[in-house]
Amino acid sequence: MLVIVAPGQGAQTPGFLAPWLEIDAFAEGLARLSEVTGLDLARLGTGADAETIRDTAVTQPLLMGAGLHAALVTAPRLDHGLFSLADVAAGHSVGEITAAAGTGVLDPLQAAVFIRERGRGMADASAVEPTGMAAVVAGDPDEVLARIEQCGLTAANNNGSGQIVAAGTLDRLQALRDDPPARARVIPLSVAGAFHTAHMAPARPRLAELAATMTTSDPITRLLSNRDGEVVASGAEYLERLVAQVTTPVRWDLCMDTMRGLGATGLLELPPAKTLTGIAKRNLKGVELFSLNTPDQIDEALAFCQGHAGTTAQEV
Repeated sequence: MLVIVAPGQGAQTPGFLAPWLEIDAFAEGLARLSEVTGLDLARLGTGADAETIRDTAVTQPLLMGAGLHAALVTAPRLDHGLFSLADVAAGHSVGEITAAAGTGVLDPLQAAVFIRERGRGMADASAVEPTGMAAVVAGDPDEVLARIEQCGLTAANNNGSGQIVAAGTLDRLQALRDDPPARARVIPLSVAGAFHTAHMAPARPRLAELAATMTTSDPITRLLSNRDGEVVASGAEYLERLVAQVTTPVRWDLCMDTMRGLGATGLLELPPAKTLTGIAKRNLKGVELFSLNTPDQIDEALAFCQGHAGTTAQEV
């Protein structure tokens, strides 16, 4: 049983798109997204520095473009690329929009408009006051959650064993760093705001208004939601969840519970890959993992997907 996952903010690194742009179909697809978003994604993914691509309004379209088009060019004979082989698909935070476009819930260009407005709305919300996020690594989960609450922060991401992400104002994050939970480390993340918390509330109305004008289709495979890890069979419901997602925690731990319960045997992370396979290594014991980062891995990635694809797999 094959799981395909798309990473969220913080996964990006300067220049990570450079090798992919040598593939004409990838470059053409990214150019279409650039037109819709008003961003030169090719330049941003090749020549921009870390601080530039840390900007929420830039990061989100960049990640979606990378993941979606890498999936498409890796299995170009299939309508939905690698997603056509997936038995389960999921995305972490903004990666949910990559997964929605990949599984046919959203037209890619409509998804690009949604992600453009999501990024702008979250960037505007982040500008209200200085906020951020930090990973709390190790420690007792109950003690970690209690300490996050004591500091007036929100557990914005629960990434399973070994990592819970706290979010809130920078001064409260510093208080957490100064006095961390027992046996835990607090590591600041390269993000520009307190995502998935009440700090993002200003972004929701504009997304709800946009969503009301969009069309959806039901996903071609099992699509998991960050809200509760559940399989969502309705495209319309999934879009509603995407709107709400900007202010609600990412329960990646519950998504992994569902993957495990469904019998996942292989998990491939789309580029820029490392974060979710790293989490899966700690939480999905016995599941074979593949981090797709460069085009020279395409043949190996396709073979990996074909080897694990089960009930929903199509012939290549």
